[in-house]
Amino acid sequence: MEKTALIMIDMQRGFLDESSPCYIAGARATVPACAKVAEFCREQGVPVFFVTRLYRADGSDVEHTRFASWLAGGKPISPGCEENISSAPPEELEPKAGDYQLLKPRFSAFFGTELDLILRRLGIRTLLLAGTTTPNCIRTTCYDGISLDYNIAVLSDCTSSATEEIQRANLKDMENIGAQVLTSAELMSGVPLRDSLTAAEQYARE
Repeated sequence: MEKTALIMIDMQRGFLDESSPCYIAGARATVPACAKVAEFCREQGVPVFFVTRLYRADGSDVEHTRFASWLAGGKPISPGCEENISSAPPEELEPKAGDYQLLKPRFSAFFGTELDLILRRLGIRTLLLAGTTTPNCIRTTCYDGISLDYNIAVLSDCTSSATEEIQRANLKDMENIGAQVLTSAELMSGVPLRDSLTAAEQYARE
Protein backbone atom coordinates (compact mmCIF):
# COMPACT_ATOMS: atom_id res chain seq x y z
CA MET A 1 0.00 0.00 0.00
CA GLU A 2 3.04 2.26 -0.12
CA LYS A 3 2.70 5.17 -2.58
CA THR A 4 -1.04 4.50 -2.81
CA ALA A 5 -4.01 6.86 -2.36
CA LEU A 6 -7.76 6.27 -2.13
CA ILE A 7 -9.89 8.54 -4.34
CA MET A 8 -13.52 8.56 -3.13
CA ILE A 9 -15.72 10.26 -5.74
CA ASP A 10 -19.13 11.92 -5.41
CA MET A 11 -20.52 9.99 -2.45
CA GLN A 12 -23.01 12.76 -1.73
CA ARG A 13 -26.68 12.86 -0.83
CA GLY A 14 -27.60 14.33 -4.20
CA PHE A 15 -26.39 11.12 -5.84
CA LEU A 16 -27.66 8.76 -3.12
CA ASP A 17 -31.21 9.97 -2.50
CA GLU A 18 -34.03 8.62 -4.69
CA SER A 19 -35.70 12.04 -4.81
CA SER A 20 -32.73 13.58 -6.63
CA PRO A 21 -32.61 13.80 -10.45
CA CYS A 22 -28.93 12.83 -10.09
CA TYR A 23 -29.78 9.67 -8.13
CA ILE A 24 -27.68 6.57 -8.91
CA ALA A 25 -29.63 3.39 -8.22
CA GLY A 26 -26.69 1.30 -7.02
CA ALA A 27 -24.85 3.94 -5.00
CA ARG A 28 -26.54 3.71 -1.58
CA ALA A 29 -25.74 0.00 -1.28
CA THR A 30 -22.01 0.70 -1.60
CA VAL A 31 -21.82 3.09 1.37
CA PRO A 32 -20.83 0.42 3.97
CA ALA A 33 -18.05 -0.96 1.77
CA CYS A 34 -16.82 2.56 0.93
CA ALA A 35 -16.74 3.51 4.62
CA LYS A 36 -14.92 0.32 5.55
CA VAL A 37 -12.23 0.74 2.90
CA ALA A 38 -11.74 4.41 3.80
CA GLU A 39 -11.10 3.47 7.42
CA PHE A 40 -8.79 0.64 6.36
CA CYS A 41 -6.76 3.06 4.24
CA ARG A 42 -6.44 5.53 7.12
CA GLU A 43 -5.17 2.73 9.34
CA GLN A 44 -2.62 1.78 6.67
CA GLY A 45 -1.40 5.35 6.31
CA VAL A 46 -2.91 5.62 2.83
CA PRO A 47 -4.11 9.17 2.01
CA VAL A 48 -7.87 9.42 1.53
CA PHE A 49 -9.20 11.97 -0.97
CA PHE A 50 -12.87 12.95 -1.13
CA VAL A 51 -13.45 14.51 -4.55
CA THR A 52 -16.95 15.88 -4.92
CA ARG A 53 -19.29 18.22 -6.80
CA LEU A 54 -20.89 21.50 -5.77
CA TYR A 55 -22.90 23.26 -8.45
CA ARG A 56 -23.38 27.02 -8.34
CA ALA A 57 -26.84 28.11 -7.24
CA ASP A 58 -27.45 29.79 -10.60
CA GLY A 59 -26.55 26.59 -12.48
CA SER A 60 -23.87 28.30 -14.56
CA ASP A 61 -21.47 25.37 -14.08
CA VAL A 62 -23.97 22.51 -14.48
CA GLU A 63 -23.28 20.31 -17.52
CA HIS A 64 -25.55 21.43 -20.35
CA THR A 65 -26.79 17.85 -20.73
CA ARG A 66 -28.00 17.88 -17.11
CA PHE A 67 -29.27 21.42 -16.76
CA ALA A 68 -32.96 20.86 -17.52
CA SER A 69 -33.32 17.93 -15.09
CA TRP A 70 -31.18 19.75 -12.50
CA LEU A 71 -33.43 22.82 -12.61
CA ALA A 72 -36.66 20.80 -12.56
CA GLY A 73 -35.39 18.55 -9.76
CA GLY A 74 -34.79 21.24 -7.13
CA LYS A 75 -31.23 22.25 -8.03
CA PRO A 76 -29.51 19.30 -6.32
CA ILE A 77 -25.92 19.46 -5.07
CA SER A 78 -25.96 23.26 -4.86
CA PRO A 79 -26.10 25.83 -2.05
CA GLY A 80 -29.60 26.27 -0.65
CA CYS A 81 -31.10 23.06 -2.04
CA GLU A 82 -32.99 20.60 0.17
CA GLU A 83 -30.75 18.65 2.57
CA ASN A 84 -31.74 15.27 1.15
CA ILE A 85 -30.36 16.19 -2.29
CA SER A 86 -27.46 18.32 -1.12
CA SER A 87 -23.71 18.04 -1.62
CA ALA A 88 -23.30 16.65 1.92
CA PRO A 89 -21.90 13.14 2.36
CA PRO A 90 -23.76 10.39 4.19
CA GLU A 91 -22.81 10.19 7.87
CA GLU A 92 -20.68 7.09 7.29
CA LEU A 93 -18.47 8.95 4.82
CA GLU A 94 -17.83 12.20 6.63
CA PRO A 95 -14.19 13.21 5.96
CA LYS A 96 -11.93 12.91 8.97
CA ALA A 97 -8.88 14.81 10.13
CA GLY A 98 -6.05 14.30 7.66
CA ASP A 99 -8.30 13.49 4.70
CA TYR A 100 -8.13 15.63 1.57
CA GLN A 101 -11.25 17.34 0.19
CA LEU A 102 -11.40 18.64 -3.39
CA LEU A 103 -14.20 20.02 -5.54
CA LYS A 104 -14.32 19.07 -9.22
CA PRO A 105 -16.27 20.92 -11.93
CA ARG A 106 -16.82 17.92 -14.21
CA PHE A 107 -16.79 14.11 -14.19
CA SER A 108 -13.08 13.36 -13.81
CA ALA A 109 -11.43 13.94 -10.44
CA PHE A 110 -8.47 15.38 -12.38
CA PHE A 111 -10.35 17.88 -14.57
CA GLY A 112 -9.88 21.41 -13.27
CA THR A 113 -8.57 20.29 -9.86
CA GLU A 114 -5.22 20.19 -8.05
CA LEU A 115 -5.43 16.41 -7.56
CA ASP A 116 -2.48 15.54 -9.81
CA LEU A 117 -0.30 18.19 -8.17
CA ILE A 118 -1.00 16.93 -4.64
CA LEU A 119 -0.57 13.27 -5.60
CA ARG A 120 2.82 13.95 -7.15
CA ARG A 121 3.95 15.98 -4.13
CA LEU A 122 3.00 12.99 -1.96
CA GLY A 123 4.89 10.57 -4.20
CA ILE A 124 1.74 8.61 -5.06
CA ARG A 125 1.83 6.23 -8.02
CA THR A 126 -1.19 3.95 -7.44
CA LEU A 127 -4.80 5.11 -7.11
CA LEU A 128 -7.69 3.17 -5.59
CA LEU A 129 -10.94 4.40 -7.16
CA ALA A 130 -14.23 4.25 -5.26
CA GLY A 131 -17.54 6.09 -5.42
CA THR A 132 -20.07 6.85 -8.13
CA THR A 133 -20.84 6.59 -10.94
CA THR A 134 -18.78 3.90 -12.63
CA PRO A 135 -19.48 4.89 -16.29
CA ASN A 136 -19.01 8.60 -15.66
CA CYS A 137 -16.81 9.86 -12.83
CA ILE A 138 -14.97 6.61 -12.07
CA ARG A 139 -14.28 5.81 -15.70
CA THR A 140 -13.13 9.30 -16.69
CA THR A 141 -10.88 9.46 -13.62
CA CYS A 142 -9.50 6.02 -14.51
CA TYR A 143 -8.69 7.08 -18.09
CA ASP A 144 -7.18 10.39 -16.99
CA GLY A 145 -5.17 8.64 -14.29
CA ILE A 146 -3.71 6.14 -16.75
CA SER A 147 -2.97 8.98 -19.16
CA LEU A 148 -1.01 10.64 -16.33
CA ASP A 149 0.95 7.41 -15.70
CA TYR A 150 -0.74 6.35 -12.46
CA ASN A 151 -1.47 2.71 -11.72
CA ILE A 152 -5.23 2.39 -11.33
CA ALA A 153 -7.15 -0.10 -9.19
CA VAL A 154 -10.96 0.06 -9.26
CA LEU A 155 -12.80 -1.31 -6.21
CA SER A 156 -15.76 -3.06 -7.82
CA ASP A 157 -18.00 -3.26 -4.73
CA CYS A 158 -17.23 0.37 -3.82
CA THR A 159 -18.41 1.69 -7.19
CA SER A 160 -21.90 1.83 -8.65
CA SER A 161 -23.99 2.26 -11.78
CA ALA A 162 -27.66 2.60 -12.67
CA THR A 163 -27.83 -1.11 -13.54
CA GLU A 164 -25.71 -4.23 -13.01
CA GLU A 165 -25.25 -4.55 -16.77
CA ILE A 166 -23.75 -1.06 -17.00
CA GLN A 167 -21.54 -1.81 -14.00
CA ARG A 168 -20.16 -5.03 -15.46
CA ALA A 169 -19.54 -3.54 -18.91
CA ASN A 170 -17.67 -0.51 -17.59
CA LEU A 171 -15.54 -2.50 -15.15
CA LYS A 172 -14.60 -4.81 -18.03
CA ASP A 173 -13.70 -1.88 -20.28
CA MET A 174 -11.44 -0.37 -17.61
CA GLU A 175 -9.82 -3.73 -16.99
CA ASN A 176 -9.22 -4.10 -20.73
CA ILE A 177 -7.24 -0.84 -20.86
CA GLY A 178 -5.02 -1.86 -17.95
CA ALA A 179 -6.82 -0.97 -14.73
CA GLN A 180 -6.81 -3.57 -11.98
CA VAL A 181 -10.31 -4.49 -10.79
CA LEU A 182 -10.70 -6.02 -7.35
CA THR A 183 -13.08 -6.02 -4.40
CA SER A 184 -12.54 -4.19 -1.13
CA ALA A 185 -12.27 -7.56 0.62
CA GLU A 186 -9.45 -8.59 -1.72
CA LEU A 187 -7.66 -5.30 -1.08
CA MET A 188 -7.95 -5.64 2.69
CA SER A 189 -6.86 -9.29 2.59
CA GLY A 190 -3.58 -8.31 0.97
CA VAL A 191 -4.09 -8.98 -2.74
CA PRO A 192 -1.10 -7.20 -4.33
CA LEU A 193 -1.68 -4.03 -6.27
CA ARG A 194 -0.01 -3.90 -9.66
CA ASP A 195 2.82 -1.40 -9.96
CA SER A 196 3.53 -1.00 -13.67
CA LEU A 197 6.53 0.97 -14.83
CA THR A 198 5.92 4.08 -16.87
CA ALA A 199 7.32 4.14 -20.40
CA ALA A 200 10.09 6.48 -19.22
CA GLU A 201 11.05 4.09 -16.40
CA GLN A 202 11.10 1.12 -18.76
CA TYR A 203 13.24 3.05 -21.24
CA ALA A 204 15.70 4.04 -18.49
CA ARG A 205 16.17 0.38 -17.52
CA GLU A 206 17.14 -0.69 -21.01
